[in-house]
Amino acid sequence: MVARITALVAWVQKTRAARVFTRYSEKNGPILAGGLSLTALYSVFAGIFVGFAVLGLFIESDPALKEAVVSTLSTAVPGLIDTGNGGAIDLNALFASRVLNWSSIVALVALLVTALGWFASARSSVRAVFDLGPDKTFFLLAKLKDLGFVIAFAAVTIASAALSVFSTSALNFLFGLLGIDTRSFFALAVARVIGLLLVLVIDTVVLAALFRVLSDIRIPLNRLIPGSLIGGIALGMLKVLGATIIGGAGKNPLLASFAVILGLLVWFGLICQVILIAGTWIFIDMADHGQDAATLARRSGIVPPPRRLRPRSRPVSGGR
Repeated sequence: MVARITALVAWVQKTRAARVFTRYSEKNGPILAGGLSLTALYSVFAGIFVGFAVLGLFIESDPALKEAVVSTLSTAVPGLIDTGNGGAIDLNALFASRVLNWSSIVALVALLVTALGWFASARSSVRAVFDLGPDKTFFLLAKLKDLGFVIAFAAVTIASAALSVFSTSALNFLFGLLGIDTRSFFALAVARVIGLLLVLVIDTVVLAALFRVLSDIRIPLNRLIPGSLIGGIALGMLKVLGATIIGGAGKNPLLASFAVILGLLVWFGLICQVILIAGTWIFIDMADHGQDAATLARRSGIVPPPRRLRPRSRPVSGGR
C-alpha cells in the first residue's frame, strides 16, 4: 500500500498540472497576483469613471448598447455596477458624469498612473514566470506600448458590447425566421451558449496578446493558443460563478459593510492568479517541447547572446 501511494504521488508530481502549480509557487505567484489585484482594482474604478465621462452620453442614447455595456461590465467584474442587487457604483450617478470637470481630469490621471503601473508590474511578473530578466526596453517606449495596450483593452470592451448587441439582434432575427419564440427555453439556452463562446474567444485573444506583449518574445502559436485558451476557460468559469464569489465575502457579519470592496479584491485576486497560472502553463508547455524562453528572447534581439571568451594562447617556450 505504501509503495502504491508513493508511486501515485510520484505520478501526480510528474503531471503537467502539478508541475505548473509547483513552478507557480516557486516563482511567488500568489504574492505577485495579490499585488496585481490591488492595482487592477484602482485602475478599474478610474477607468469606469473616465470611460463613462467620455462616452456616457453616446452610450445612454442607445438603450440596446447601454444594456449591453452594463451587462458586459457586470459579467466581467461582478459587483462593480449596482443594477438593483447592490454594487460599488451607482448606475445613475455613473451616467450623470461628464468629461469637462476637475474630477474627470483627476480620474484620468489616476487611470493612467494605475493602469500603466499594472502593466509594468504584470510585465515583471510574467517575465519572472518565463525566467526572463528585467525588460531592457527604453522607459518611455515601454510606457507608450503599455498606453497602447490600455487603449486597445478599452476598445475591446466597447467592441465586445457592440458584438453582444449585434449577436442578440442576429439571433432574434434568425429565431423570427424559424418561428421560434425568443423567450422560450431553447432560444434562451442558445443565446447563453453563444454568449459564453463569444466571451471565451475574446478572453483567449486578450490573454494571448497580453502574454505576447508582456513577455516581448515570439511565443510559438501552438504553445501560446492552448495556454491562453485554458486561461480563457478558467476566466469564463469565474464569470459564471461571479455572483457567488462576490457574495461569499459578505457572509461574515463583521465585514458586511465592506462586502463589495472585499468581494472585488477577491475577484481581482483570482483573475490575476488565472493570468499568471496560464502564463506558467505556457512556459511548462514550451519546456516540454524543448523550447526555451531565453533562447527565443535572444532570437528576438531582446537579450544579447552571451559572449564567448577566446582561450588565452600559452607562450611557447624556446626550444620546445
